[in-house]
Amino acid sequence: MELDIVELSRLQFATTAMFHFLFVPLTLGLSILVAIMETVYVMTGRPIWRQMTKFWGSLFGINFALGVATGITMEFQFGMNWSYYSHYVGDVFGAPLAIEGLMAFFLEATFVGLFFFGWDKLTRVQHLVVTWLVAIGSNFSALWILIANGWMQNPVGAEFNPDTMRMEMTSFFEVVFNEVAQAKFVHTVSAGYVTAAVFVLGVSAWYLLKDRHTGLARRSITVAASFGLASALSVVVLGDESGYSASHTQRMKLAAIEGMWETHEAPAPFTLVGFPDQETRETHYAIEIPWVMGLIGTRSLTEEIPGINDLVAEAEERIQSGIIAYDALMQIRETRADTPADVRERFEEHSSDLGFAFLLLPYIDDPRDATPDDIAKAAADTIPGVAPLFWAFRIMVGLGFGFIGVMLYFFWRSSFRGQNYPRWALRAAVAIIPAPWIAAELGWFVAEFGRQPWTVDGVLPTALSVSHLSMGDLLLTLAGFVAFYTILFVVEMGLMIKFIRKGPHQDVEETEEWEARHEHRLRTHDGQGPSATPAE
Repeated sequence: MELDIVELSRLQFATTAMFHFLFVPLTLGLSILVAIMETVYVMTGRPIWRQMTKFWGSLFGINFALGVATGITMEFQFGMNWSYYSHYVGDVFGAPLAIEGLMAFFLEATFVGLFFFGWDKLTRVQHLVVTWLVAIGSNFSALWILIANGWMQNPVGAEFNPDTMRMEMTSFFEVVFNEVAQAKFVHTVSAGYVTAAVFVLGVSAWYLLKDRHTGLARRSITVAASFGLASALSVVVLGDESGYSASHTQRMKLAAIEGMWETHEAPAPFTLVGFPDQETRETHYAIEIPWVMGLIGTRSLTEEIPGINDLVAEAEERIQSGIIAYDALMQIRETRADTPADVRERFEEHSSDLGFAFLLLPYIDDPRDATPDDIAKAAADTIPGVAPLFWAFRIMVGLGFGFIGVMLYFFWRSSFRGQNYPRWALRAAVAIIPAPWIAAELGWFVAEFGRQPWTVDGVLPTALSVSHLSMGDLLLTLAGFVAFYTILFVVEMGLMIKFIRKGPHQDVEETEEWEARHEHRLRTHDGQGPSATPAE
């Protein structure tokens, strides 16, 4: 029953997280694109760029509002569904979440109002500053959330206190500059930029197919293609950096993604396709590219990447070490201040493996009573679902390279073919609008599913993290979340489609004023211009 509660709690959190992440990437990317467009407006004074800023800014606002509504729920879930997790690591995990709320989210929420209602109350430069602060706030929100998540993947800067039975922060600097967190941040925000670029590209292509708002659409495609190409390239480069980081922080996840059961002689190949079989522990019909995985994972030709079987054997050793730490911990709890020094020394020596002893708790009440068979089962649990990870990663990577091709094509047409786009290309741009969301969701699936069976890698198993709730409570709240989030998603889609069909609002007075000034400049500049040509 406890395992059922664990799986249901995981399903509930996964559902809310995946729904929430439908809104996050577009918010991250559109905030930057809108700021770029307004920067061009301030520099040129051309009303078309103000029109573009307002139009794409409206779509950003819809997405931002619903992203906030879905994100707040997740904060409360840590206390509701994952109370022991919150108790055990709250001193560490709570700090970046609090900073995200106090610094990044308030910054973003404060200035988003000025963005929408300050056009006639602020100067152009002042409003531009507001727009960039909204964009910076959006990205800072992602930074602190990913610092918290990165700590779950690679728990540095903290240690377990046997007296309080909690993880406590020892170095805020290490938590913030955790290599996994930094790699995840730049990779995630770049993926958000690609999402927004594909969205702007697709909507603009639809306008061109309908022969509506062509001036706005062509300029938007140019901006989206340039921004999207740089972002798509950075996603691939930064994804490579994440692979390198995983080779020494989350080796089991990396081996599972590759379906690598045995340690391969260096440099390891990359498995292009194959069919992982977790029961027999082999990957059937594997097609491999020599050396690639070794270069990605180790940046060398001589260092090995351990396979799943060797990592399971290593987990057995760490479980045995964890049992020693668990035994010392129980003695510390019994004796408290009178604990002999050698007991505390023994605990300190093996404390890094304490979490592995906790893997035995689904099989036995006291890890000290574990049999070799119990240890083998617990070690086998450190293998995540290999086939789902294997294929999710490859679909995500395939889509990533596809985005590079799409953006490169539209960048070429924008820069060297006079913004002339074939209709088949415009239809394709509309059709691929959902693709970056698929890639983003798969990315989060790989990151979170690949960490199992851990909530905090190597420290706290997922089975120990949940609250003591009933199946009825979980089923009722899961159904409620699904219904509520589905309604929000329908509302989001309805509003976005409504605003896209309606199209941008044109400021006629400003446009006419700018055109009159522009024509006057042409007529008076050095006595030349359209009115001074011989033909005239």
